[in-house]
Amino acid sequence: QERLRESGGGLVQAGGSLRLSCAASGRTLSSNAMGWFRQAPGKEREFVAAITANGGHTVYADSVKVRFTISRDNAKNTVFLQMYSLKPEDTAVYYCAVSRYYSTALNDLNAYESWGQGTQVTVSS
Repeated sequence: QERLRESGGGLVQAGGSLRLSCAASGRTLSSNAMGWFRQAPGKEREFVAAITANGGHTVYADSVKVRFTISRDNAKNTVFLQMYSLKPEDTAVYYCAVSRYYSTALNDLNAYESWGQGTQVTVSS
């Protein structure tokens, strides 16, 4: 059974760092772009970062550029999101997702076909 599991969320002070992981089971990810999205209370789910299937290209939301880094290890079927200089406005549930595509529509929520359960990130001021 296909499953995505996020981990690494938690409570951190503003300016701190966290590293999220997303491990896949039941499928291989080496042919699919991967993305991270987040959803804050009362808001719509929004794009954070994405990476092409071979890891050669990444894209980021303007709000996280420079501060966040997405990476992947296809041998371990895992994608990561390293977050630095966290701000209270980064507080949200973070979801990883598998795209239908190898390298296109990276920031389009509708391009993603499989989602994890999410991990909570809370940044205190």
